[in-house]
Order: sequence, then C-alpha cells, then structure tokens
Amino acid sequence: MTRTTTKHAARTGNVVEEIVPVHVWDWPVRLFHWSIVALVFLAVVTSYLGGDAKEWHMRAGYGVLAMVLFRVAWGFAGTRHARFASFLHGPRTAIRYARSFATRASPVSIGHNPLGGWSVIALLAALLVQAGTGLFANDDLLMEGPLVKFVSDALSDRITTFHHLNVWAIGILVGVHIAAVVSHWVVAKENLVRPMLTGRKRLHRSLEPEGLDKVPHVRAIALLAASAFTVWWIVARL
Repeated sequence: MTRTTTKHAARTGNVVEEIVPVHVWDWPVRLFHWSIVALVFLAVVTSYLGGDAKEWHMRAGYGVLAMVLFRVAWGFAGTRHARFASFLHGPRTAIRYARSFATRASPVSIGHNPLGGWSVIALLAALLVQAGTGLFANDDLLMEGPLVKFVSDALSDRITTFHHLNVWAIGILVGVHIAAVVSHWVVAKENLVRPMLTGRKRLHRSLEPEGLDKVPHVRAIALLAASAFTVWWIVARL
C-alpha cells in the first residue's frame, strides 16, 4: 500500500516523528456511516411533512434496518478496525480514556477510541430498535408497518408510542456524537470527519503498521446484498 508522507511532524521529547496518512476506515464502514446520516435525515424530514411523504419515511426506515444489519455483520466479518473486537473495551478502560482526554493526555486511537466504540454500539442498538418497531407501528390513519398484521391493535399502538419516544434517544446519541467530534477538533486537534470521508487518518509513522488490512470486497458486497434481501423479504414476503 503506497502512502504519501505529509510535511507535518510531531515532536515526542527530543524526537521529531513524521505524520503520515494511514488507511483506517474501509469503504463499507464509510458507506454505512454516510448512508445512515442521509437515511435518518430523510426519515426525520418526511415524518414532519406527513401525507404522501410518509411512504418515503417508511422506505428510509427499511434502508436504516438494512444498513444496521450490514454493519452488525461487518462488525464480525470486516477489516481490523471495523470489527467490534477491536474497539469494544471494558468500563474501566473507557473511564481511563475519558479522564486522560479531559487532561489532553489521551493515547492515540487508530480506530474508534474506547468511548467512541460504546457510542457506536449504543447508536446501532437505538437504530435497530427504531427500525424494528417501525415495522409494527401505525399512524392511526392510512400508513402502517408491514408486520402490523401479526400483532393486535393495542400492541401496535404501544409499539408506535415507543417508536416515537425512541426518536429522542437517537437524537441524544447523535448530539453526543457531534459533541465528541467537535471536542476532538478543539481539545485534541484531531479531525474525525475527514477520515470518514477519505478512509485515512493522519498518524505517527510508528503507528503506520496498524493501518487497514486488505478489504474483502466480495464479502462486503455479499453481506450488503444479504442484508438488503433480508429486509425486502420481511417487508414484501412475510
């Protein structure tokens, strides 16, 4: 893998260490990230618009469900930094990281940091709940989820209520995520947005071997197709 060295350098003690762009985020992770941004935005806007736009609200929900299923699968079958095992740490590690970050002494994280890892899990869970409950929800008018027929009206109403309440949980998690991005920019002088666009982080050369391993493109496409097919089967065939 060829990398172009930047003109910047980091000084550690008396040693000046080059900073190089290291490939960390594979395209499936980046596809998931920006697809979720677009789909959640579409779901929120169409929810407020109502009327015929509700059809697009449901389609956005199907898209969210497919992408979350894909990300969960990729968390086990993806590249090194996409796997849950690489960024899920115990509470003590997360607390230590939070304390060190507050004092601007946090260690460099190649992929997700210990707090960011749990943020990913929380957001995946909230999105899965939101998309899943949407399958059983109704709007008391014309629209209802494709699986409403399997539950009673009373249960569908309760699920719908929870579907509406869970929006707040997602909003809080998104707000925390944005705050974390801003705080990394201000406190650690680390741009987290650019790497999610390009896939590359600017890291010390000593960390370069921790870069991305080869992306299994066929596996990624197969898992993405399987996730989309699963959602289609739930919506159209059940």
